[in-house]
Amino acid sequence: QVQLVESGGGLVQAGDSLRLSCAAPGLTFSSYAMGWFRQAPGKEREFVASIRWSSTSTYYADSVKGRFTISRDNAKNTVYLQMNSLKPEDTAVYYCTAQSASRVGTALYDYWGQGTQVTVSS
Repeated sequence: QVQLVESGGGLVQAGDSLRLSCAAPGLTFSSYAMGWFRQAPGKEREFVASIRWSSTSTYYADSVKGRFTISRDNAKNTVYLQMNSLKPEDTAVYYCTAQSASRVGTALYDYWGQGTQVTVSS
């Protein structure tokens, strides 16, 4: 059974940084595009960032572009989200996703993590 396990969330102040990690033991990691979504209270889940299998292609929501960086280590089956200059509006539960090649470009994802809470105080 494949599981995506997020870690690294917490409570920080505006302007601080956090790095989220998502480990995917049991996944043929290098064959999947990996991504991050987030969901704030009372809002729909939204795309944050994604990275293709070879790390050559990354994509970001406009709201985080220039502040967040997604990266992956295929040897460790782990994807990261470095979040800098955090804002209160970044407060949300952050979810890791894995998407097989046949689903890239669609809204279908093969696996989701359980989420990790990020809270940014002003």
